[in-house]
Amino acid sequence: MGEENTWAAPTATDPIDADVRVPGSKSITNRAFVLAALSEGETLVREPLDSRDARLMLGAIDALGAASTTTSDGVRIAPMTDGQGEVDVTLGNAGTVARFTPPLAALGSRTARFDGDPAIRRRPVAPLLEALRALGAEIDDDGRGTVPFTVRGHGGLRGGEVEIDSSASSQFLSALLLSAPAFERGVTVRLRGATPSEPHIAMTSDMLRRFGATPERDGSEFHVPPATLALPSYTVEPDLSSAAPFVVAPLLTGGRIRISGWPSETTQPGDWLRDLVRQLGGEAVLDADGLTVTGGGSLPGAELNLHAVGELTPVVTALLCFADGPSEIRGVAHLRGHETDRLAALATELTALGGDVSEIEDGLRIRPRPLHAGTFHTYDDHRLVMAGAVLALRVPGIVVENPATVGKTFPDFVQRWEGVLR
Repeated sequence: MGEENTWAAPTATDPIDADVRVPGSKSITNRAFVLAALSEGETLVREPLDSRDARLMLGAIDALGAASTTTSDGVRIAPMTDGQGEVDVTLGNAGTVARFTPPLAALGSRTARFDGDPAIRRRPVAPLLEALRALGAEIDDDGRGTVPFTVRGHGGLRGGEVEIDSSASSQFLSALLLSAPAFERGVTVRLRGATPSEPHIAMTSDMLRRFGATPERDGSEFHVPPATLALPSYTVEPDLSSAAPFVVAPLLTGGRIRISGWPSETTQPGDWLRDLVRQLGGEAVLDADGLTVTGGGSLPGAELNLHAVGELTPVVTALLCFADGPSEIRGVAHLRGHETDRLAALATELTALGGDVSEIEDGLRIRPRPLHAGTFHTYDDHRLVMAGAVLALRVPGIVVENPATVGKTFPDFVQRWEGVLR
């Protein structure tokens, strides 16, 4: 680590040869915590992610009446209980916490005030709040449709039918589906507009089934009837999106890297990385020991639609800066409403380092040019830290600003990354 708030990311001088294991999936961890809070009886969540976002989720469900205890086996969660009074729910800059926990507050009996970092106030939440109001929730946001807001719980929600525009975030739909079994009549959701991440919707449905619910889907209509949830133990998969910089590293350095614990079957969108490696000339072999990626020769340009795997855009963009020809990434307009405007941030930072990266209506256009040393600003966005690390593999002198922000999903990323390059 360089100065306190920067990181002199290492450059690869030799082909990589390493094994690595990444932490548990943030998306799965926080869904498991929510479902456990709504369950009957305790749930032991094994191998969960331990990061800022995960701790914020635990703090949120605890404030709303659940009780979490960290043990040597994982995190044990006792379900929500009734309670009175006012509580504060701290969101940080965690989208899953801001979207998944307001329905829990509406199902309870407390008055819950939601607020967090300045960045979370810029992230969209209005469609979810409007849908919850239509389902019987009392929410006060002074008409802003953003954080901060207050949910006044009255001991339950009737549920029923509702429409929602989930084009800005699949988390709006997932939030309603995750809590639907606890509504008196369940919930039927009709989608307006496209949903950014079908894999995350599949993940939500799969986890609901594991906890005992019976979600159904007919095109753009989703129905989850009332159900009693219960699952004594649930094991979280490794976070395949957080594995992205390690997966693409051999494509830039040569050599091989093995990511242990890669699941043979998964709903995680990060599993698409295996296809990407093959499309770009590398080899990706999945066996009982994990995923082994071997670098190919040249790196061709590509036209990619990342609509379903938008969170991989920063790392993939950094990778394609070294391709032999131009590339385009499409289908990711929704990234303008993530931790930062990821499209603007990537175009700005990569161009400042000598690249030619420009925004298009729903993505980025990348024309490879030689990059030079400089500071890569990360805008408090964990995925941009990972993108900066990928750039530095081939460009000496890349200094990544605020590397600690990667603690959102991968607290020891810097140490693991440096270990791979030793």
